Amino acid sequence: MTSEHEKFMRMALEEAHIGEGKGEAPVGSVIVKDGQVVAKGHNTAKSDLDLTAHAEMVALKYAGPALGHTDLTGATLYSTGEPCIMCAGAIVSAGITTVVLGGNYSRYHGQFGDYSVDKALGLVRRGDIQVVRGVLTEECEVMRWNYWAKQAKS
Repeated sequence: MTSEHEKFMRMALEEAHIGEGKGEAPVGSVIVKDGQVVAKGHNTAKSDLDLTAHAEMVALKYAGPALGHTDLTGATLYSTGEPCIMCAGAIVSAGITTVVLGGNYSRYHGQFGDYSVDKALGLVRRGDIQVVRGVLTEECEVMRWNYWAKQAKS
């Protein structure tokens, strides 16, 4: 399963690079159901002037039309970073079964205190969503830290 996770996380990394090339925070997301990519997304919040246009939300937006319905039960969402509370709520609403994370949120470096997507999912009683961490973490973290270093210099 690890090579499968790595394959789809690499696609999420490609999405993150696309977003970064457009001046967005480099986060990418891919939704997979039955082994097939259903939707991809990268942050578009700045370019769309839409604060809700996080990579996960963008991918979820495209998943429904691709499938012809909005029930993503059995689907896996890959993200290069820890989904925020808004994205966690959308993941729950969509019925996503598994969330695979590349980058790991750190309460010592983030702006959301002691937040984790695991806690957010538990708050809405969806602790049954499997969270898999550590897939291509180094690549995801290097991209994120390079972006924030550039932001700090500007």
